[in-house]
Amino acid sequence: MSTTEKWKASAEQIVGKAVRKTAHALGKEKTALKGAGLEARGKARHLKEKTKDAFKH
Repeated sequence: MSTTEKWKASAEQIVGKAVRKTAHALGKEKTALKGAGLEARGKARHLKEKTKDAFKH
């Protein structure tokens, strides 16, 4: 897994989770959904990189 991609995936997951939880606590559901989407994109990026590495070896 590329180190840069790993960091991007982790950052997206962390930021997405923070946005989602903060927006949900403030009652801003539309923003909470955007945060959940960002978190999901980070998880998908991580899974993609992990899969690429599995086929390299």
